[in-house]
Amino acid sequence: MAGVKLQVHGLSDVGQKRDHNEDRFLVDEALGLYVVCDGMGGHAAGEVASALAVKTIEKVVRSELGAAAGEAPDMSRAGYVADVLRRAVEAANSAVHELGKRDPRAHGAGTTCTVLCIRGQRGVLCHVGDSRLYVRRGAELHQLSLDHSFIADAVRHGFSPEQAADMFPANLLTRAIGPLARVRIDLLEFDVLPGDIYLLCSDGLHNYFEDAGELGLLLDAEPAGLPQHLIDLANERGGDDNITAVVVRVEAAASQRQSRVHEDLSALAAMELFNELTYPELLEVAGVLRTEEHEAGATILREGETSHSLYIIASGRVQVERNDAALTTLSVGNHFGEMALLTNRPRSATVRTLEKSRLLALDQAALYPLFHGNPVIGLKFLWKLGQIQSLRLDETTLLLRPPAEPSPGTTLDLGSTQELFPPPFSRRRPR
Repeated sequence: MAGVKLQVHGLSDVGQKRDHNEDRFLVDEALGLYVVCDGMGGHAAGEVASALAVKTIEKVVRSELGAAAGEAPDMSRAGYVADVLRRAVEAANSAVHELGKRDPRAHGAGTTCTVLCIRGQRGVLCHVGDSRLYVRRGAELHQLSLDHSFIADAVRHGFSPEQAADMFPANLLTRAIGPLARVRIDLLEFDVLPGDIYLLCSDGLHNYFEDAGELGLLLDAEPAGLPQHLIDLANERGGDDNITAVVVRVEAAASQRQSRVHEDLSALAAMELFNELTYPELLEVAGVLRTEEHEAGATILREGETSHSLYIIASGRVQVERNDAALTTLSVGNHFGEMALLTNRPRSATVRTLEKSRLLALDQAALYPLFHGNPVIGLKFLWKLGQIQSLRLDETTLLLRPPAEPSPGTTLDLGSTQELFPPPFSRRRPR
């Protein structure tokens, strides 16, 4: 697979208040491997933990993947790189944990760990702790990693940031490399696009940029001097912690593949079924979709037959028919066949393309692994599907019910979906 051209620069600084640096980072362009670790556990123990984690991850990746320019035999297998990264981070956890048991000076040592591996035109994030990976894509900055801290968990459960900060210390983590014999690891696979700018950083940097818009604008600068510029700003604003930044910029060049990825994500985000998902969650859904391309006049679904896929229109238009009569026309961002994900009943309509169209298919067989890997996506999806089907049932019931004689001066207002079924999740998408 053809790769992408990258510009990569990294830098770490002790900050203004610490006398030693517990952060460690790795930039290995031959491996396509970029790592930021922020150690913890007291003097010396934290820097030993972060250094050991970085060394272990590099060793495993080098052994199992080799240089990015080479194609290992299993590279074509879906998820192979993600499997290797998971094993590498698990090995790092075991190494730091065993060190803590063996050396009293390292007892309680641990580290955060954020790993980005870019192979071909795909990227994999492997993450534990509250260091972060951002991507600047177009004009928007998205946080791809999820903070594993008590404050972040409290906010995700409905508390305001101010309430969460009053409840927990800022540096109290729910997950880290080393303290326990086993650790849960977040994995995310995604397309790497021309023009993308990735930022891996420790909390000594991102804590000083609550405004994602400001940080996103700063990433427009030339990558060679960008880590130093970000570190200087963090030091000017207090420099309370060690500060590390690794910037990975993908050479910008428009491509059909880039347009299609943006097209797919835009179609997903426009769907009511997925409009509660964060950007990283949309990337997870996009990762399990199939693409189908059809010429005008092609039959996608046939009335009376069974199917096992939800279809999303990425480009083109389709017509929905019943008993050879046209019911409606659907265009980009519309979807059909969602109940095929839950039942095996025959389809109630025929769907044909009106012009050359590209469809995204979510198969029933892909649904359980997706929801098992990220139950929050499953809960959000099923909640929205329940809302939609309940409202359709209400509309059908009203159509079949004999009209009642309204009282003078009264009106019938069914309200919106949001009024009838308030969502259990914030619609704000974290940057």
